[in-house]
Amino acid sequence: MPVFMLPSENVFPPAGLADRDGLLGVGGDLSPGRLLLAYRTGIFPWFDGDDEILWWSPDPRMVLFPDQFRCSVSLTRLIKSGKFEVRFNTCFREVIQNCAVAPRQNQDGTWITDGMIEAYCELNRLGFAMSFESFFKGKLAGGLYGVKIGRMFFGESMFYHIPDASKVATHELTRYCINEGIALIDAQVHTPHIESLGGELIPRNEYLAILKANIDKEVFTL
Repeated sequence: MPVFMLPSENVFPPAGLADRDGLLGVGGDLSPGRLLLAYRTGIFPWFDGDDEILWWSPDPRMVLFPDQFRCSVSLTRLIKSGKFEVRFNTCFREVIQNCAVAPRQNQDGTWITDGMIEAYCELNRLGFAMSFESFFKGKLAGGLYGVKIGRMFFGESMFYHIPDASKVATHELTRYCINEGIALIDAQVHTPHIESLGGELIPRNEYLAILKANIDKEVFTL
């Protein structure tokens, strides 16, 4: 499959045309309108800081159904202990900045560039991007951020300074999703961590069908 060069207007080729590695397109920008259109059509940005913007739609897709979150006995005890105070959307910028510098296995550097940080902070200001945060003794200990559109949550990244802090935040995310009727948490690509929490790989066409059924129909012109 070819990799498409994106034009200046906010359009994407169909997600199903991505190459065997999931790469679909190159170029474009990180404007709110383009980012929202990408998520609504099964696409997300992921690139090194020195590269052009790359847009992906992998097959299979890593997802977590909120009611399938795997809460171990030890994690259940930790949550009940109240060690961490969990907050919602109180320090979005701090969460994404911590995600940007968090060490990743088999990765040098980060895809969360300054431009990405500003783009997602703008989505947060517009009410689409949100963070879930774990605090220990009043200090941010871990968390995650992502984008909510319709009945879908698109997870982007997580971090922790204290073990299990991000797991507690993920548990809070799944509770939020269940309460809000969110059908699916998109985790994008496989990681052992997400799998350990109940994540699974599903075919891209199945993911796109779930997306189509649960995304709102409003057209964004941002």
